[in-house]
Amino acid sequence: MKYYILAGEASGDLHGSNLVREILKVDPRAEIKCWGGDLMEKAGATLVSHYKERAFMGFLEVLKNLFKILKLIKFCKEDIASFQPDALIFIDNSGFNLRIAKWAKPHGLKTFYYISPQVWASRAGRVKTIKEVVDHMFVVLPFVADFYTKYDYKVNYVGHPLIDAVKAYKLDDKELFKNEFGLSDLPIVALLPGSRKQEITTMLGEMLRLVKDYPEYQFVIAGAPSQETSFYNSLIGKENVKLIKNRTYDILNNAEVALVTSGTATLETALFKVPQVVCYKGSAISFAIAKRIVKLDYISLVNLVMDKEVVKELIQNDFNYKQLKLEFNKILEGESRASMLVSYDQLEQKLGGTGASKKTATQIVNYLN
Repeated sequence: MKYYILAGEASGDLHGSNLVREILKVDPRAEIKCWGGDLMEKAGATLVSHYKERAFMGFLEVLKNLFKILKLIKFCKEDIASFQPDALIFIDNSGFNLRIAKWAKPHGLKTFYYISPQVWASRAGRVKTIKEVVDHMFVVLPFVADFYTKYDYKVNYVGHPLIDAVKAYKLDDKELFKNEFGLSDLPIVALLPGSRKQEITTMLGEMLRLVKDYPEYQFVIAGAPSQETSFYNSLIGKENVKLIKNRTYDILNNAEVALVTSGTATLETALFKVPQVVCYKGSAISFAIAKRIVKLDYISLVNLVMDKEVVKELIQNDFNYKQLKLEFNKILEGESRASMLVSYDQLEQKLGGTGASKKTATQIVNYLN
């Protein structure tokens, strides 16, 4: 059978790659095309468009690139129509994917959504559209399954794929890792500033202000594979910081503490049992708009799943040098470290165990059969 998968960022590429592998196990003769990244291509899919071509963050950024986005949507529809897949599979990225789904359903395509759009966070009215254009929804967070129940929409709760990704990660010898990248024996502070150029520019500058205050630590940036080393170097300047690209799990496996841009990385950091401070800052206009439509008490997945403040969130104006240093010190001094680690164990249990990608692939193939 033929499958067409649409993912829009680094985390979608990761989850998409695991889904591709599992589909090929269940359906060895599968033909798979994707909009994703290097990981999905490596897993066995034919890459049509890389997610870095669509890495627009915030309302203003989308408006500025509207013409380009419309061209991509047009091309995507044409390519799907030409390929005629048995299954069209969307991964998160609702702004792009729901537009394609609205077009696909009337054209007789079977539509599947893996990792729900964040309708539970804002614009719940989109559930009506989802019910109309998505045949089967696979959700990875327990509270999202509960959310859809309120709208009389039956979904498949499969557990979170990061459980598999972290468990599959082979723990490298810590000394070998340090030697490979010329790291010292000083404890590591992991900096995870995101994967989009715009957010990295905003987040990394503030994170790097801490470096001079903590000579007893070494700061290591987890670089996104989609960004050039020269781009990071222009932000790092003369700071005594190490950049390591495409090795986030190795960095987290060796880290004592982390500063993390809100997103999937907060969950990955928690699963590696690394105490963290969650950071987020967007443009003033984007933040003002988001504040009006997002109806949540928290922004990090860790706090959302646990339904309480496990990790400190520094959002917008609170994300500044003074507050960042204050929360960083609390972790280093053990004030919040112990309780955070206990909550991390509880979080892992709530996420539903292993096998999310396998369950999803199997169910998709079964639905098609």
